[in-house]
Amino acid sequence: MSTEVPSRSTPDASDLSPSSAAETKKYKVIGTRPIRHDGADKVTGKARYTSDVLLPNMAYGALVRSPYAHARIVSIDTSEAEAMPGVLATMTSADLPDPWDKVENLGEGCINYAHLSGNVLARGKALYKGHAVAAVCATNAHLAEEAAAKIKVEYEPLPAVTWVLDAMKEDAPLLHDNLVTQALGEESARPSNIGAHIHFEQGDLEAGWAAADVIVEREFKTSSIHQGYIEPHVSIAMWNEDGRLKIWTGTQGSFVVRQQMAELLKIPVSQVLVIPCEIGGGFGGKIAVYEQPVAAVLSRKCGRPVKIAMRRDEVFEATGPTPGSYMRVKLGATKDGKLTAGEAWLAYDAGAFPGGVIGPGCMCVFSCYDIPNAVVDGYDVVANKPKVQAYRAPGSTHAAFACESVIDELALELKIDPLDFRLKNAVQEGSRRVDGPVYPRIGLIETLEAVRDSQHWNSPLEGPNRGRGIACGFWFNAGLQSSVTAAVNPDGTVSMSEGSTDIGGTRASIAMQLAETLGIAATDVQPQVVDTDSIGYTDVTGGSRVTFATGLAAYQAGLDIQKQMVRRAAELWECDVDQVTVEDGVYRYGDAALSFKELAVKLNNAGDPIVGRASVSPQVSTNAFGAHIVDVEVDPETGKVTILRYTAVQDAGKAIHPSYVEGQMQGGAAQGIGWALNEEYFYDDEGVMRNASFLDYRIPTAFDLPMIETIIVEVPNPDHPYGVRGVGEVPIVPPPAALAIAIHRATGCRMHELPMSPPHVWRAMQDR
Repeated sequence: MSTEVPSRSTPDASDLSPSSAAETKKYKVIGTRPIRHDGADKVTGKARYTSDVLLPNMAYGALVRSPYAHARIVSIDTSEAEAMPGVLATMTSADLPDPWDKVENLGEGCINYAHLSGNVLARGKALYKGHAVAAVCATNAHLAEEAAAKIKVEYEPLPAVTWVLDAMKEDAPLLHDNLVTQALGEESARPSNIGAHIHFEQGDLEAGWAAADVIVEREFKTSSIHQGYIEPHVSIAMWNEDGRLKIWTGTQGSFVVRQQMAELLKIPVSQVLVIPCEIGGGFGGKIAVYEQPVAAVLSRKCGRPVKIAMRRDEVFEATGPTPGSYMRVKLGATKDGKLTAGEAWLAYDAGAFPGGVIGPGCMCVFSCYDIPNAVVDGYDVVANKPKVQAYRAPGSTHAAFACESVIDELALELKIDPLDFRLKNAVQEGSRRVDGPVYPRIGLIETLEAVRDSQHWNSPLEGPNRGRGIACGFWFNAGLQSSVTAAVNPDGTVSMSEGSTDIGGTRASIAMQLAETLGIAATDVQPQVVDTDSIGYTDVTGGSRVTFATGLAAYQAGLDIQKQMVRRAAELWECDVDQVTVEDGVYRYGDAALSFKELAVKLNNAGDPIVGRASVSPQVSTNAFGAHIVDVEVDPETGKVTILRYTAVQDAGKAIHPSYVEGQMQGGAAQGIGWALNEEYFYDDEGVMRNASFLDYRIPTAFDLPMIETIIVEVPNPDHPYGVRGVGEVPIVPPPAALAIAIHRATGCRMHELPMSPPHVWRAMQDR
């Protein structure tokens, strides 16, 4: 079920801002549900993924990975592999240029190229089980695997640490001898596993505690989990004799791959061409490069294109999961239910190299509530695990699990309905987040009101061992840079090119915004995602930015086309430009009127081609909020949690394609449910992951999930002409907290650790 709920406020029509205009205007294309432009290729198997690409004379690569979680590399001997017939080249980190400290923002977090190079192939030490240490390429994939097994690596095993609090201890084994803690502009005096200490504060915390009638403080733990995308990492590199490097890959950002390759290999960006293939899921995990630089160097060595495809165990053991975390959250409120103070202490592991997602975690922990006095401390900690990468609202799900759980307990202590408590303290326009930003117009209150009025919230839940939970979630979403070009065809259709790789249907959402701007049907726009030579710079598909930012570029490209069409119409009608009007795609002068398509046909071969262009860089956040309701039943004998009903409610600003919005809400909720109930990296005492397969790493299946109901709320974003807010990341944030609260209602047990798997829930019930 999907219900679309309009914003609760009605603007004065005499003074319409872009957002209020978006709120009142009736659209022809936006808000409809056309068939996706790439639908036929996807359902018939014609869509081309990297694994489908076969180049002449192609070689195949394989990687040698460390069997130890922490070990000094004493020596690497590739001679036996090189002697095998059909083996074309080998490499180690010595074949990569010397790394250097340079930090760059990849769109969903920053990367230090020294660390990135060391993650691609280990330098001196292997820092996690699965860390790549050498590579080989051969004439076929099986031979490459055999040759990789012939490469002899001598290791000196070292003590390993995988839990964040253990890594923070003074006597913990150091991963990096030169890593010092960056805190408030200063560096620690000696090396540490703590890469950074973040501190945010507002108001007077002591005064806030003094004003509180009730204070609740709790501790929380979460395990690392993986994005679980279906397509493993696959890339092809072809380093031509002319020095040009071509990369075929499934990536969330072809331009960020180009930039990383140029920096790691020390070649100009103009010498790198990235051709994005279809991508079988990413969710933040396909932004940083892994196998691409290795394939490139092997290609240069052997003179052939080289393909490297990871196995599933390599994906789990060597690509970026979420951090494991330890959190302490303390909240105080008056007896009438107003929050007075909040304090959070968060420690997230970053994996083997510093620079994890602790920053967003600190930004998001109190983001849904107006807390006048608050302090947040966060710690970025290295551990012997694969380097952390983004996963849908990176850092926010952890923080919401802790904060929302305490919010619920505080409401019960005060004997206030948990939904009313949230409404009473919800942020709104003018509220200040603890890290500084003041919210513009936002829709959390409208979202909670939609929950209050929903059929789910007002339905009875009867029977033993059953409970209902609610939780809120937030993600700020990014702007960044996007480019679009659009060419008018002789038949009045438009060919649109853009640089945002399509993960969740953004070809359609961007094409629809262009169509709305031009006054034509969505099917009259033919969108394509092109390579890095064929479009202006476009940032990563991540941060819930594409429908917002690349959509804004499409809107401006449409205005560019419209301006050119007006000028050409004036020439056709022999009148002044300002005498031509255009509305809903119809161009008029006096009694003469032509639709966009009719005018395009008339202008064919009557002047220069009409091509619209736009590049944008909105430096704003779209601030999206959601709230989820879940009903569960807990088996008292086993601790198994069965979800009876689930509803996701979210402010989308304006749902460009409601089916895609619903799909994002459902997909994020499903992943959040897996995070909450089953998924975890299970490490043994030696730091070895023991469940590196989809057989043992338990993502939700159709048997684990009900039909996830959705309610779309629309409070237009003031920074977009159609009111768009990012949608894709918020839905993963509320599920763990909502489920923990529902489990408490069903069992009386407060769950403070993820996952809330049957053994953990059963044990909590026994301890109770």
